[in-house]
Amino acid sequence: MGFLIRVVVNAFAIWVVTLIPALQVSVIAFPPGETLQLVLTLLIVAAIFALVNTIIGTVIKVLAFPIYILTLGLIGLIINAFLLWLTGWITEFWDWGLRVESFWWGVVAAIIIALINWVFGLILRPQKKRD
Repeated sequence: MGFLIRVVVNAFAIWVVTLIPALQVSVIAFPPGETLQLVLTLLIVAAIFALVNTIIGTVIKVLAFPIYILTLGLIGLIINAFLLWLTGWITEFWDWGLRVESFWWGVVAAIIIALINWVFGLILRPQKKRD
């Protein structure tokens, strides 16, 4: 259940990022490109992003642990942007998917996605019962 919630939150965050035209991040929907196709495309792109983040992101974060310490965690922004760019590269092989035009705008998009995920994480986190 947690993976599905993460995919939906990521889909929402990616959609919000695509609404900002200056970021040069877009999602190309399945043909004919109507609302249902856009939502399905966002969900598939978010699932791919979650898988890339889980598999490749974990390996990179473990290997880059000393760099995390040296930069006080700021390298995480670059790593998240790389994972977003990698998701765009994976979906580039089809006529639909995520398009990230510039790596540095991808960094800004990754920051916005991380902030949205953080806010939803606070809202959707299960509350601890007090005895």
